[in-house]
Amino acid sequence: MPRLTLYARRDCHPCRVMHAVVAEVVVGLPGLVVEEIDVDRNRELRASYGNDAPVLPLDGVEAVRHRMTAALRARLAAIPG
Repeated sequence: MPRLTLYARRDCHPCRVMHAVVAEVVVGLPGLVVEEIDVDRNRELRASYGNDAPVLPLDGVEAVRHRMTAALRARLAAIPG
């Protein structure tokens, strides 16, 4: 089962935008697991992602940083639902 993990921060406009785009893209993809992690709640994650949030790995491999790309949208749309 494919897994998206959104590393984001509170009070982060690009993070809110990425959250909204992910929510839009995954509609109709019930086989996709989406997890959102607030990097400010963990010192190591904040050090890794704090200045670069949002970061969106697909199955543990970074797929996009900062903005959703058309290529990733197409890749997600191709996941069997």
